[in-house]
Amino acid sequence: MAEYQLRRTLLYVPGNMPSMLQNIPLFQCDGVIIDLEDAVPLSEKDAARILVKRYLESYKERNKEILVRINGLDTKWALDDLKAILPGIPDGIRLPKADTPEIVERLDTLLTEYEEELGLELGFFKILPSIETAQAVINATAIARASPRLIGLAFGAEDYTATMEINRTKGGEELFNARMNVLWAAKAAGIQAIDSIFSDVNDMEALRVETELIKRLGFTGKCLVNPRQTDVIHEVFAPKQDEIDYALQVMEAIKRAREMGTGVISLKGKMVDMPVVIRSARVLRTARAHGMVDIIINEEDIHGAE
Repeated sequence: MAEYQLRRTLLYVPGNMPSMLQNIPLFQCDGVIIDLEDAVPLSEKDAARILVKRYLESYKERNKEILVRINGLDTKWALDDLKAILPGIPDGIRLPKADTPEIVERLDTLLTEYEEELGLELGFFKILPSIETAQAVINATAIARASPRLIGLAFGAEDYTATMEINRTKGGEELFNARMNVLWAAKAAGIQAIDSIFSDVNDMEALRVETELIKRLGFTGKCLVNPRQTDVIHEVFAPKQDEIDYALQVMEAIKRAREMGTGVISLKGKMVDMPVVIRSARVLRTARAHGMVDIIINEEDIHGAE
């Protein structure tokens, strides 16, 4: 099985800011989203596109995942965005306003054409669609299955609340149903669920509270607008030592159970069965991706030998 790729933190970097682009290798986030859409004024779209193209061509030895948020496919800038930046070989495209599966399918087709032109393996470029309107939330399940290129679904709370004609609050109650729709769609499709930005870069405690909430719900990462937010998010998503210790005990217990010819066993008075094993395997895979354990969990460890 492929290594679990961490996407705890995806940092937006404006495509028209050379100083921030040059600092990308220094940021401790798991990935960056170079933004050609909302962060770039209309008067600077062409210049930003050229700047990002040159940056990607110069940044060959990369220490993190690089996505580019293009302008929406229904705008006059999108095709020029793709033409300019794809020869720089980003890892993928952050697709804004992915309101329908047809929009994702259209991007998939365009990426296939560029892969053939550039001599890349088909499927090389990944897609991270933004679920950021009421329509997209309703269509999330179909969007999540629209292309094998998808690495996840990303929730965009700021645009979502605008389409709902409501205000976003730090408590986030108004986002619960939309977040759950995004989560259900992503989990059902076997891809990651990435939460929205937290825009108040000075309120680290509120950021921590929100990140703890979305982790409990099932999100595996969060977008951010300032590199100072990285440490808080990473701390929240890292497995706790007691979670790791218990997960190791569960994997050892289920191994003993199978040696005894059963698929269930008691551990400290609690039943260990397949759902508990799957959760524990996920904890250990995440811990390994964080560099906290060396153990490798494979499918046989989880489900047993045939």
